[in-house]
Amino acid sequence: MFYSFFIFCFLHIPNFVSAVMTVNISLCFYKIPEDFHHEGDVVIGAFFPIHTYYSPNKVPHPSLPYQYMDNYLQYNFKNYQYILALLFAIEEINDNPNLLPNVSLGFDFYNVRFTEKETLMNVCFWLTDQGLKKILPNYNCANSNVTAALTGTSWTTSAQIGTLLQLFKFPQLSFGPYDPILSDHGQYSSLYQMSPKYSSISLGIVSLMVHFRWSWVGLILPDDHKGYIILSELRDDMERKGVCIAFVKMIPLTWTSYYTKFWENMDKTNVIIIYGDVDSLTSLMRNIGQRLLTGKVWVMNIEPHITDYADYFMLDSFHGSLIFTHNYRESFELTKFIQTVNPYKYPEDIYLPKLWHLFFKCSFSDIDCQLLANCQSNASLDVLPSHILDMTISEESYNIYNAVYAVAHSLHQMSLQQVEKQADENGEAMAFFPWQLNILLKDINERGNISLDWRHKLNAEYDILNLWNLPKGLGQKVKIGSFSANAPEGQQLSLSEQMIQWAGGFLEIPQSVCSESCRPGFRKVTLEGKAICCYNCTPCADNEISNETDVDQCVKCPESHYANTEKNHCFQKTVSFLTYEEPLGMTLASIALCLSVLTTFVIGVFVKYRDTPIVKANNRGLSYTLLITITFCLLCSLNFIGQPNAASCILQQTIFGVAFTVALATVLAKAITVVIAFKATFPGRMVRWLMTSRAPNYIIPLFTLIQLLLCGIWMATSPPFIDQDVHAEHRQILLFCNKGSSVAFHCVLGYLCSLALGGYTMAFLSRNLPDTFNESKFLSFSMLVFFCVWVTYLPVYHSTKGKVMVAMEVFSILASSAALLGFIFAPKCYIILFRPDRNSFHHIREKTHSGRNKSLKIQLKK
Repeated sequence: MFYSFFIFCFLHIPNFVSAVMTVNISLCFYKIPEDFHHEGDVVIGAFFPIHTYYSPNKVPHPSLPYQYMDNYLQYNFKNYQYILALLFAIEEINDNPNLLPNVSLGFDFYNVRFTEKETLMNVCFWLTDQGLKKILPNYNCANSNVTAALTGTSWTTSAQIGTLLQLFKFPQLSFGPYDPILSDHGQYSSLYQMSPKYSSISLGIVSLMVHFRWSWVGLILPDDHKGYIILSELRDDMERKGVCIAFVKMIPLTWTSYYTKFWENMDKTNVIIIYGDVDSLTSLMRNIGQRLLTGKVWVMNIEPHITDYADYFMLDSFHGSLIFTHNYRESFELTKFIQTVNPYKYPEDIYLPKLWHLFFKCSFSDIDCQLLANCQSNASLDVLPSHILDMTISEESYNIYNAVYAVAHSLHQMSLQQVEKQADENGEAMAFFPWQLNILLKDINERGNISLDWRHKLNAEYDILNLWNLPKGLGQKVKIGSFSANAPEGQQLSLSEQMIQWAGGFLEIPQSVCSESCRPGFRKVTLEGKAICCYNCTPCADNEISNETDVDQCVKCPESHYANTEKNHCFQKTVSFLTYEEPLGMTLASIALCLSVLTTFVIGVFVKYRDTPIVKANNRGLSYTLLITITFCLLCSLNFIGQPNAASCILQQTIFGVAFTVALATVLAKAITVVIAFKATFPGRMVRWLMTSRAPNYIIPLFTLIQLLLCGIWMATSPPFIDQDVHAEHRQILLFCNKGSSVAFHCVLGYLCSLALGGYTMAFLSRNLPDTFNESKFLSFSMLVFFCVWVTYLPVYHSTKGKVMVAMEVFSILASSAALLGFIFAPKCYIILFRPDRNSFHHIREKTHSGRNKSLKIQLKK
């Protein structure tokens, strides 16, 4: 169906080339006056802009004043709807027996020129011909019938006429857009604006920008007070919604010197807002059409007058434009009325013959310029395309209709007041002064602008139309949405995007931004000296995300979560600790168990060979104590593996500190025992009683008690506890045992190192003492390794975290325990198991005898 309609309109475009067209004025056009009169008892003056003259060379006419030989007519038949709305309202009122009975309304039409002189001249003609007797004193007013003037659409036209009518308090109703200057009752006390004050159109336009994410738009506004008012409103709404202005173009009064500069920088944005009235935008619309700017989305408050530049070219600059118009219900009565209008029914109308001549091939009589009846059979205004004459009521037509009814009701109220003073049966016309209507009109104006017949109430609701004008001349306006300022926030704008036809070159929703959108994972960085819509995109910081486009700030992930690589999602961190299941934990646990089993095996060997010289010679009791303690040291490393808890955190440090204290104290006792035993072999030494009293055995409980005291103070003041580190690893939460008091931990570790250093010193001093099974060298090596392991552990402890730190502590425990086991007991086990011949009293005697002979020879040589 749509394609058939499309082809039909396309084939008929040549038949309707232009309604605003430029033709040479014939003799009949000169003879047809520019004004006409529609008969009525009471007459309304109508000053509408339907056509104008322009002269390229301005060659004066020899006989007609204010005319030129090279005059050309420029028609805008879309405005002819104003006359139709006026005529329709008057005929409705005249046919209504309850409104102004026995009184008929009529009107005098005058075309509004574009110069103030010509406009005021028409007003003077009207007042002189019809109303001068009513306004000036000493004139008979019995037959006078002018009542009010309808002016528009430009505010300048209403202001010019109002300056003159104000002198006589003559009622004037402006049907053009609302203008704050005309609302000054001190200057225009008898002027009434039928159009409401626009209070939400700027919000509607900005809401449309926000909906389509158009943040970089241009503005074209008239260079007058209304342009600056709407500029201020748009700027305020745009700042609140985050929309930026790419440029502001003020429409010049003349295009001669400003033409080239005006069109500069138009390519900075794809969306341009045009706001103004018909008169202020006429030249702009024509220029845009001539330049064929097809790559722009025009957002406007009025329909472009595409007929001004209609031609046979397929493309159109305004195709895909979005237009905000007040919401009106379509009037089927008006449409039906327009279908009946023809030049034969209203012979006084000067425009109907021209329309029939231009579009229905009617011709004029050469004798009297009357329209001949040789027209097309289907001649009717409703068959004209909408770009020539639109059947949908415009805002101006709606205001004209309301203005006529406002005058009619005022007259009706006045007639009711005069019913007792003047008898209607006398047949005399209604007598009144025009200024008397001001009180009644002001009362209607203050109550609100409402249509008295169609029952329309104008509110803050706008229809959003999409202009389909491809091919050029189609001129279809399709409603694609609406805006209601009274709706709740978030529901004010309603759109059907699938119905929108975008401007040429756009297959989808156009983009209009200063900078490309920052995708998720990035944030905006405003450029200094630039608008807020012009920015760079920078990645979010570590552990921050943005899951939307064009965010100003990234959101930091909770400490229990981490940001993914794209930085657009937060994921839960996994809890990490050294477990038995992972290779490192399994390896360390296996080593601890293997060394524990080996230590147990050594204990078994020593118990089995307890009566051999090598076991008895090195204090068998201290050897058993040391082996058992080493076993505990190895097994305490298992307490560091697995998920920490409060008990394991306390046991880790206490068992580690006490077990190694016992082991190191035992080594120290063994070293002291060797020294005492050697010195006790010389008679007269005071240390003999130390050997017999077994004093070295008290070293172990004494030093262990000191360590227990240190651990008790530690546990009482700041014991170890479960802690977690959420920052050390990106995707993991490290669960570990916090030492609580770092000072206490270092005191315990320092105490162990001091014991190791003391044991090393004693063993090193006794390394060369003559003894068959002197283990001082092995004790010194084991203490040296122990000391080096734990001194090396400290910097590693402070520089690592998590599993590595725990693994290093376990490794240090295993390494120091293995050093004690290996250096002290490995040589003895080797002799016991693999060289039993050296573990006998006979071998000891031979070694002792050979030693004594060697000493004797040395003494003889001396």
